[in-house]
Amino acid sequence: MQAAATGPVPYTIAIDARKLGDFGIGTYVHGLVSHLAALDSENHYLLLVGSAGRGHLPALPSNFEPMLQRAPVYSLREQLSLSVTLLRRRVDLFHATHYVLPAVLPCRVAVTIHDIIHLLYPEFLPNRLAFYYAERMLRRAVHRSDRILTPSRSTRDDLARWFDLDPERIKVVHNGIDDSFFDPLKPPSLDRWLRDLDLKRPYLLFVGNPKPHKNLDRVLKGYARAVAGADFPHRLVLVGDRGTSDKAIRLRTRHLGIEARVRMLGHVAQEALPAIYQGASLLLYPTLYEGFGLPVVEAMASGTPVITSNTSALKEVAAGYADLVNPLDADAIAAAIARCLSDSDHRASLTKLGQRRAQDFRWERAAGETLALYRSALSGTVPRNGTPP
Repeated sequence: MQAAATGPVPYTIAIDARKLGDFGIGTYVHGLVSHLAALDSENHYLLLVGSAGRGHLPALPSNFEPMLQRAPVYSLREQLSLSVTLLRRRVDLFHATHYVLPAVLPCRVAVTIHDIIHLLYPEFLPNRLAFYYAERMLRRAVHRSDRILTPSRSTRDDLARWFDLDPERIKVVHNGIDDSFFDPLKPPSLDRWLRDLDLKRPYLLFVGNPKPHKNLDRVLKGYARAVAGADFPHRLVLVGDRGTSDKAIRLRTRHLGIEARVRMLGHVAQEALPAIYQGASLLLYPTLYEGFGLPVVEAMASGTPVITSNTSALKEVAAGYADLVNPLDADAIAAAIARCLSDSDHRASLTKLGQRRAQDFRWERAAGETLALYRSALSGTVPRNGTPP
């Protein structure tokens, strides 16, 4: 354990922002950094960015300094290059925004662990080596860090069980969402966005990549069974990078008899997402496991009713504010779709409840709680694990 940092502020706080251009962790880093900039004008922040992420940096004040890191994420090179950076720049605190720590840590350390899906679902990994790497790096992160942050109680509890940790060592800091999701678009603006995206209402929405835990196949099955049971005009729009899976998804929709009703929109710009959510009649997000479930809260803030899972952090975030289903049951997904589309009062209730719940997930709050963790780590004090919303 490092000694407490000494001397007056400003401290130098390094944040691993190399995943800034990614969905998920990239969205987390962007939101956190943007709002830390509004809160902290005293400390000096060193943002460690990769080549692809530089174009995603928000406008920042002078106490935020981007520094290019060329070493790939999850590589041996990063272990050395990050260590050298921390030493040369005399960093007081390093925030690992995912679970990878450099080989040498001459400073205080905070780590955000978003989930432990690699450990709970090793069958989703390419090989056993990937599992051993994830387990080793996560174990080192939780035992070496001065402060551990998770975006949900669900991830906190999973982490504590797997590594036999005292849950009080782990601070739950719920993610926030961008303010743009809370602002309803005026009808002409919404129509223009949808026209530019070639989206025609009504449609149901799925947001996510084709990784197994996103449960897309059961979403397609549930949608196909809902259509068969009570024909409705809503198409299904899939948003997210499909990688090389387009052909397989198309073949699956053909087999299910819904090929003409499924639109694969692929990757979209962040600024298009509020319009896509607001144009949708429902968000379908019955994934198998999430450390938080950002699309659920984005849809809620946008006034879009949500169908999601009764498991992991999704239950924590959405219970009482969305329709929760067993994600392994395609018939349950179909029944929830049919209920929401046939009952306008139920949809209106979910919209109102979801908008209320989304207010709990603001970046101002998340950044403030994270900054308090930085300060407690730098001062050497023991934080009190507050009660999440």
